[in-house]
Amino acid sequence: MLFSSLIFIFLFLTVTLFVNNVLLRKSLLLQNIFLTLASLFFYAWGEPFNILLMLGSIALNWLSALWVSRLKAKGSRLALPVLIVCLLLNFGALFYFKYLNFSLSLLNRAFGASLESLAVEMPIGISFFTFQAVSYVVDVYRQKEDAHKNPLYVAFYISFFPQLIAGPIVRYSDISQQIQSRALSFDGFAAGVKRFLTGLARKVLLSNVVGAIADRAFALDCPSPAMAWLGAIAYAFQIYYDFSGYSDMAIGLGLMFGIRIPENFNHPYTSSTVKDFWRRWHMTLSVWFRDYVYIPLGGNRSPSAARRVLNLLAVWALTGLWHGANMTFLVWGLWYFVLLSAERALGLSNKNTWYTHLYTLFFVLIGWVIFRAPSLSAAGQYIGAMFGLGTPGIEAPSVLVLLKENWFTLLMALLFATRLPSSVLKRLQEKHPVAHEAITCTALLLMFVLSLAHLINGTYNPFIYFNF
Repeated sequence: MLFSSLIFIFLFLTVTLFVNNVLLRKSLLLQNIFLTLASLFFYAWGEPFNILLMLGSIALNWLSALWVSRLKAKGSRLALPVLIVCLLLNFGALFYFKYLNFSLSLLNRAFGASLESLAVEMPIGISFFTFQAVSYVVDVYRQKEDAHKNPLYVAFYISFFPQLIAGPIVRYSDISQQIQSRALSFDGFAAGVKRFLTGLARKVLLSNVVGAIADRAFALDCPSPAMAWLGAIAYAFQIYYDFSGYSDMAIGLGLMFGIRIPENFNHPYTSSTVKDFWRRWHMTLSVWFRDYVYIPLGGNRSPSAARRVLNLLAVWALTGLWHGANMTFLVWGLWYFVLLSAERALGLSNKNTWYTHLYTLFFVLIGWVIFRAPSLSAAGQYIGAMFGLGTPGIEAPSVLVLLKENWFTLLMALLFATRLPSSVLKRLQEKHPVAHEAITCTALLLMFVLSLAHLINGTYNPFIYFNF
């Protein structure tokens, strides 16, 4: 069930808000129970059989955290083995559903074997809720969190539907106090509605439209340089507004129910360096890998330069593979390992100049081509087409037509990727708060109407990060 779907907006969300915020307003316990059940229903809507996997994840990590906590309190050395078994079960399930067939194909290619692929369908959002569950148990082991005897808290945390299938990746510490004590307010609800409508517009009015341009360009065997660049730029906008729009909707939904979810994006295409880009793009994933992979491996504190490089290599290889079981994702992750290593070696990591902004956008754009392509050979051909290599088709008229038909959407995509709109609105709010409120409400209403019109009339409504 997509957030950007009519059945979600007018049925699921409407009913859930009415029951939670009106009928159960005075009882936090009943709200927690209801939202947990509603979240499980939300997941079961699209994954009727894999709901058992979700319930198994909740039970496993709740019991493991309790066991680890008790062993740590006793000073027992068995806490670490229990944690390791828990991690193996979590990542074992993730490997089976997401990486088993990929691993079999690699074995076939490397050793000339003929291992058959299994009919395994990857559960939606498994990478997201697995990482959340693991962080909870690890934090209990590190004694940064208390293990809750009440399974409802853990079930709420892992299954909360706004961030269940596409993030942001929430740490238990982010919402633990809110699960146990929160208050519904009109201001919070209003802020949530505004944030949700903003995310909906970014997804439907920007991502879906530029996504159709990207699909057209990437479907060509050998596009002209102009078409190849247009397709790459369109895809960069598509994936940004697709994922950041969904994150906005998730944050807005959380606010409607009195839960504040961490931010996930901060204008990444205005980044001054590649390092800065990853401080702004999918921030909760970057923080997760920093805290649970990079620092435990030794991080920058490793005694040798070679070890520090290996730590960085491991993080970016895993970051790439987290996005999907394909060599393109692995190479995409290693692409950033090379770029970040080069920035560090050249002393560019903390620069903020016109040329660092320019090369960052260029390398990020090339990275998105690798990310989007179905194979490494297809990525190589597409990148070659961007620079006039190969035998490009004559696409100039098509490019001009696409630009003429979509110039306003592309202009809006470029504009809202910068800080200019938010800066203008902030200044307007400081000097003319009434006018700011009127303009904001009018714009949100208009965007909502246009988004509904697109949803009613259109069939193109993919969501890229459902695949991860």
